Amino acid sequence: MILKPQDILFLLKLISYGKKAWSFNKIAVELGMSSSEVHAAAKRTLAARLSIKHEDKIRPQIRNLEEFLMHGIQYVFVPERGQLSRGMPTSYACSPLNASIVESNEPPPVWPDPQGNIRGESFSPLYKAAPAAAKNDAGLYELLALVDAIRGGRIREREIAKKELKKRLKLYE
Repeated sequence: MILKPQDILFLLKLISYGKKAWSFNKIAVELGMSSSEVHAAAKRTLAARLSIKHEDKIRPQIRNLEEFLMHGIQYVFVPERGQLSRGMPTSYACSPLNASIVESNEPPPVWPDPQGNIRGESFSPLYKAAPAAAKNDAGLYELLALVDAIRGGRIREREIAKKELKKRLKLYE
């Protein structure tokens, strides 16, 4: 079993839902994935012990997910950086980290998007459909930005992102 980036996107989407009801079809539509991809992601997260089945529903196993996000994701899903492009800001360049981190003279990290409103350094999203899903879910967008700061940020950015992500994960429990 190999964990895939869409598995983490699936779990972050569940966290953004909180305690609200969801279905595989609804998540598939909102994440721009097929239902079978979402089912497969759920199976892989269960096998990896990043989620649990509780009353026939899958829920993130917060303690294990937190450990993976804090210590493993930066080594497993390394972002690709590229040239300057238009896109959606991520990592420290958007909420919630942009309130804590002073901008430098360097271009901010962005997910490439022709309709993006910021010009910055290309930063590959966790999963290809993540930017489109983030446009329609502010909570998911913030979770993905925090994860991106951990995946590809400097030490200070990673530490601030980890603290903020831990707070958000605790709210889910």
